[in-house]
Amino acid sequence: MINVFIGYDPREAVAYSVLAYSIQARASQPVSITPLVLSQLKGVLTRERHPLQSTDFSFSRFLTPYLSGYGGWSAYMDCDMLMLEDIVNLWRLRDDRCAVMAVKHHHVPKETVKHLDEPQSKYEKKNWSSVILFNNARCRALAPEYVNIASGLELHQFKWLESDEHIGSIPDRWNHLVGYNPPRPDASLVHYTLGGPYFDEYRNCEYSKEWFAERDAMLRVASRVTA
Repeated sequence: MINVFIGYDPREAVAYSVLAYSIQARASQPVSITPLVLSQLKGVLTRERHPLQSTDFSFSRFLTPYLSGYGGWSAYMDCDMLMLEDIVNLWRLRDDRCAVMAVKHHHVPKETVKHLDEPQSKYEKKNWSSVILFNNARCRALAPEYVNIASGLELHQFKWLESDEHIGSIPDRWNHLVGYNPPRPDASLVHYTLGGPYFDEYRNCEYSKEWFAERDAMLRVASRVTA
């Protein structure tokens, strides 16, 4: 079983649904998908919302190892994404020598505000934490007690690891940053980090046609099920 946790924000509920569908529609092995819904994490994630926190899942992602019982591997990804390849091919990249694995972007945003008028933060390792393969047993530092008090930079810059040497590298096609990375036709996992096609101002962005096609396919399936 491939265990996937997806960041959830009710303002982007449609994004979560389309991403989850896009994963399942292409998967050649069983996949279990868990949305990280804050209302379901009461008593576990107790930290107050930070003024620079742009989404509900800014910190909940770091509970993935805890919610996995610190066993096996789990994948985490933000909801504003679209899977265009079998997730098994991402899963095969797991390397037991690593505590976590991520796409090591060199990403310095130019804007100060992103979608939903939320602040755009700039920091080293920006967007590394938007797709993570967690080797859960080696991430025991991410206990709820720590996640609730650690700073954003401590968490997103993986300072809870003993060394950056424990961060393995994933090919960048598994976290293609629309609007930042040069356009490419072979992205495996598309990340609408500036704003997804479900927002009017981004409805014509790169990979928007693919997102709308995926949404329509999902709705057709839903219609057949309810008919």
